[in-house]
Amino acid sequence: MLKLDDQLAGLATMSPAQLRAEWRRTHKGAVPTIGAELMRRALAHELQERVHGGLAPAVVRELDRIAKRLARDGSCGADLTLKPGTRLVREWHGRTHHVLVLDQGFQFEDRAYRSLSKIAQAITGAKWSGPRFFGLSHSESADGADG
Repeated sequence: MLKLDDQLAGLATMSPAQLRAEWRRTHKGAVPTIGAELMRRALAHELQERVHGGLAPAVVRELDRIAKRLARDGSCGADLTLKPGTRLVREWHGRTHHVLVLDQGFQFEDRAYRSLSKIAQAITGAKWSGPRFFGLSHSESADGADG
């Protein structure tokens, strides 16, 4: 059996017809109508998953929950709970900013803040949604009351 690296390298040199044949062999089913590059990536993912394992069951459950929420109400944002000790990092105008999540609020530049929005305002000089600024979904548990 070929090593994973050799199999992945082989995918890179396959023609579209060879990729479709590999798809049929690997998936034992119909070939989707996708471009060769996307098929190459999907086959590479499948090979890597077979060698290294798939997603953890908890991740699969979370993805299923998000998919159901998206189908139900068009929202896919996960409910956000930040655990104390989590570090948030954001680059703004060439400078990297670090925020530490505390039991009650946040720490930024050796100062305590009650909300991420106040930190975002301190960084940018403008009013921002703190969770949005730090790339998080907005939720009451992440931002709390501004102040």
